[in-house]
Formats: sequence, structure tokens, C-alpha cells
Amino acid sequence: MNASEFRAAVAANPLNTALLDRLGSMGLGQCHLAAGCLFQTVWNRIAGNAPDWGIKDYDVFYFDDEDLSWDAEDRVIQRVNSAVCDLPIKVEVKNQARVHLWYRDRFKSDYPQLTSTRAGIDLYLVSCTCVGIDVQTGDLHAPDGFDDLAAGILKMNPRNPKPDLFRHKAETYQQRWPWLTIVD
Repeated sequence: MNASEFRAAVAANPLNTALLDRLGSMGLGQCHLAAGCLFQTVWNRIAGNAPDWGIKDYDVFYFDDEDLSWDAEDRVIQRVNSAVCDLPIKVEVKNQARVHLWYRDRFKSDYPQLTSTRAGIDLYLVSCTCVGIDVQTGDLHAPDGFDDLAAGILKMNPRNPKPDLFRHKAETYQQRWPWLTIVD
């Protein structure tokens, strides 16, 4: 799979297209549509499913290291939710500048303080899922390319080696898309 094929697959999900259109005008720093709504749309296309089948949420990542408070992030969450409230989806908005503040409590594991949205995308547990689209420029971010994504090969991300969390995440994907292969 190349970048053009990836874009075409992502665009097959009209909810992705709607989010990209709406988020692009919101002025959120380093804002990316990321994660499952992208790679799961690709898997759905390969599997012959509806483009939005099995997608639990749509991740919106941005970066604001000027105000790391929960209140500041919540204001952005409310803005985004207002802009997309007519869409039949759950949107998860996360300020990547503050993930290190709550990650340990939620996942019982350390997480570095990030310097960009793309740095957060680079740390997904499964390598082929490290994908994002900059909502303002349309630039793709896929540090591991698209070959494993298209082949359904799930490998632990060497930039974030957490075997137990990886295995759990990969198995949840495989439950929805049984053709995926987990490689330890």
C-alpha cells in the first residue's frame, strides 16, 4: 500500500472526511486525525466491511504545551464536540502535551513527556497503527509505512515496547478483524 492508496481507503469513510474538513478550521496546534479511525477503515476496506464498521472512536490529537491543565484540554474537547455533535460517532480529543500526566495512573506504565503530536503517534503500541493526518495540511504521518498495515501484520512498536499492553491491544484488533496476524 502506498500513500495514495492509504488516502483513498481513509476517504472511503465519510466520517473521516467530515472530521478532517471540520477540524482543519479550528486552529488547534499540530492537530491530527489519528489511530483507529484511519487504520481500521483500511482494514475494513480490505475485509469488505462497511468503512466505519467496528470503529469505536475517532481520535483527535493536538499539542498545546502552554497550558497543561485539564480545564484547558476540556475546553478544546467541548469545542470539538460542538463542531461534530451531528456526526454519529464518539470523538476522543487528547492534548499530547499532557499525556504523561495521566498515563501512569491509567496504564500502570511510564510515558515520556512529548514534544509534538507526531511523537505521540509514534508511540502507539502496534507499529502499523502509527498513522495520522495533519488536519490543516493533509500531510500523512506514518513512520513505519503502510506495508504491515495493508498485510494485517501486528508487531510491537520498538519505540514503545510494552509486551503485555501490546498483546492485549493486538488481540482486541484480531477479535474484530480475525485475518490480522500478531507477530511477537
